[in-house]
Amino acid sequence: MTDRTTTTPAGIRGFRAGDGPQVVEAWRRSAPADPITPDRFRTLVLLDPNFDPEGLRVAVDGDRVVGAAYAVRRLTPMAGTDLEPEQGWIPFFFVAPAARGRGLGRRLLTDALDWLHGHGRTRVDFASYTPNYVFPGLDAEAYPEAAGLLESLGFRTLYAAAAMDRVLVGYRFPDEVTHRLDQLTGQGYRFATPADDDLVDLLALAGHHFGPDWACTIRACLAAGTPLDRIVVARDPAGRMVGWAMHGAFDSVDERFGPIGVLEEMRGTGLGEVLLHLVLERMRALRAHSAWFLWTGAQSPAGHLYRKTGFTTTRVFRVLRREASAG
Repeated sequence: MTDRTTTTPAGIRGFRAGDGPQVVEAWRRSAPADPITPDRFRTLVLLDPNFDPEGLRVAVDGDRVVGAAYAVRRLTPMAGTDLEPEQGWIPFFFVAPAARGRGLGRRLLTDALDWLHGHGRTRVDFASYTPNYVFPGLDAEAYPEAAGLLESLGFRTLYAAAAMDRVLVGYRFPDEVTHRLDQLTGQGYRFATPADDDLVDLLALAGHHFGPDWACTIRACLAAGTPLDRIVVARDPAGRMVGWAMHGAFDSVDERFGPIGVLEEMRGTGLGEVLLHLVLERMRALRAHSAWFLWTGAQSPAGHLYRKTGFTTTRVFRVLRREASAG
């Protein structure tokens, strides 16, 4: 029997009620290294306040979903009133294996780009959309065909994000970090699980110094029920909150570390390393077998700290951008 996708070009349209289960299943077949569940699709896409059904471009062959490309622009600001009117994102796209080789991926992406440009978006990023990003960027090693397609459409690499893991089996709090913790505590620094009232300072620290998406992530996970003991905050001798580290902030996955932040003026004091290990110690107490995260600069101070702590890079994601004049 001949597969109809070999003779009939797939149609492309906006998302409709009833598409969800097929989109999730087609995604699973298309990207087996990065499958998604119905729950995550609902949370990251359908419940996103910026979701527009017309922006989720769905390729259908008859009654079958054979691909999709998600275009999104801000309908609600991350902070204040800034809707980033020039900025759009494509958090993901895929084509089912049986429908490949006939230009459907290019058609889907072009359709998604046209939709964003029709809404005035002159700059489009893949795939660093916050707060509901699925991937930090493109794993070109896992998806070389996608990398070639995006490049041919004018996307260029902005920077690379490293995903890292560390096995926690046998983890012990390092003696030298214990010594630094004792020194800082002796100087008047305090490390603790935040109380409810501490969250005001934590959200201000995250939002003002590290970006509104960090504050949004913390607020959302706590509102969803993440326990406060997943967080360690640090205050200096004057009582000012100067850093924090946490785990379990994303999808209630306890083994996912981060985010972590330390005021720039406090870097080099060992504060970040102490916070990192205090959280790893808590993770191991919860019987976590590993700690992992998706996004850090490989050559950044944080990247060096993670490697010093025993983390190793497991994947590299390229954050890509296309300007309207490209292609």
